[in-house]
Amino acid sequence: MEKTTTFTGKRKTAVAKAMLKEGTGKILINKVSHLHLNHVRKMMIEEPIRIAKEHGIRDFDISITVHGGGIESQIEASRLAIARAIIGTTKSETLKKIFQSYDKNLLIADIRRKEARKPNDSKARAKRQKSYR
Repeated sequence: MEKTTTFTGKRKTAVAKAMLKEGTGKILINKVSHLHLNHVRKMMIEEPIRIAKEHGIRDFDISITVHGGGIESQIEASRLAIARAIIGTTKSETLKKIFQSYDKNLLIADIRRKEARKPNDSKARAKRQKSYR
């Protein structure tokens, strides 16, 4: 029995956990095939896999569990988890450099968050207006 390792990716409040094993290239997100996503989101999920294939990495079956956040955040978290899983499994430094030069968000989480709302204001940065009437 082979050892499975879980790799995580985060974006805003979305958390994705990816598990890789040798296979035919199936990608399951919450036990549903990624082929049911729209074209742009499907391409975002496949990006790290296509880059890895171009550089001689074999096919993997990928199972992703993702929760929290919106659909875009979940896709970006899944993409990050896939890229980290490929690097963690293959331990290829050249592939890691290729990922970083292609898009740094393939390996490094985007830590930006929504700014907190201030008391007595309508939004995080909007200030209270005065009316001198």
